[in-house]
Amino acid sequence: MKKMNQIIQQLTQSKQILLATHIHPDGDAVGSLLSLGLALEEIKKKVQLYNESVLPAVYNFLPSIHRIKNEAGDMQSYDTAIILDCSDLQRVGDAAESVSRIPTIINIDHHLTNSRFGNYQLIDPGASATTELVYRLISAMDIPITKAVAYAIYTGIMADTGSFRFSNTTQEAFKICHEMVCQGADPHKVAHHVYETISLRRVKLLNMLFDTIEVSENGRLSIMTLTQNMLHATGTSITDVSGLINYARRIENVKVAALLYERASGRRIRSKNGSAYHVSLRSDGSVDVANLAAVFGGGGHRSAAGFDIQSTLPELKHQLYSISDRL
Repeated sequence: MKKMNQIIQQLTQSKQILLATHIHPDGDAVGSLLSLGLALEEIKKKVQLYNESVLPAVYNFLPSIHRIKNEAGDMQSYDTAIILDCSDLQRVGDAAESVSRIPTIINIDHHLTNSRFGNYQLIDPGASATTELVYRLISAMDIPITKAVAYAIYTGIMADTGSFRFSNTTQEAFKICHEMVCQGADPHKVAHHVYETISLRRVKLLNMLFDTIEVSENGRLSIMTLTQNMLHATGTSITDVSGLINYARRIENVKVAALLYERASGRRIRSKNGSAYHVSLRSDGSVDVANLAAVFGGGGHRSAAGFDIQSTLPELKHQLYSISDRL
């Protein structure tokens, strides 16, 4: 409660606030960013909602989604930055260094591997989603929840719990989502846009991804590979890949699925050897993939984690297959 009160006091005093979340945002990132930004506007705060990446098209139905910009604005104008759903500050992307110079940084996150950056932290690995922590903050500040905020909170929690199927689904998650439905969020509308709408381009990309699936000798690790050429050939972007790794995770006997995403050239990675890859990991629940990601300098949750690496594709696959015997 003391940390919450400190954050509330800081936000009450703040005049201009930058809100940001991680690159290639998922539903929780989008939901937490949008809900807190709109809520702070209700108490007359000047806010800028920022994300470096193109937002996944499945979230375009959210009210006021256009408020999230991929331009951060004048960094010198902000007295406070709120960083959402990021285990470390670098996850916001190329703007991280500029963001670090904002006088006060508030870190709101539910990742166990959070590096505790910032002046103030609201971190709870037991929360179903960062959006749940945003709900707690909005409630503690006695800010009325509008229909737009309700949609953002509901969507964030629903997405990060895998439509209430994952092990992070809690009584509190259901309680909050029930309240959001009472405030106007339509569960059918959210589910329809997030899970039941798919473009022809995305179908073609999924077909190409299926052709890349490999499984370790013991059958416990599956690997999918996504290249820039595949994105170009199908006219898709990284935003179209959201959730596709779960097809590889659902293969019989597979405990861990890995999606190897080849970054576009120009993205800064420390090593100069090979290509830049982002590796997403998903578990069936029996393996803590956050620990696996940590070996490579990444992090995340028990069932969903990831890391960035510079490597050749054969070497990267070799490194992953070398740990499959321990799964």
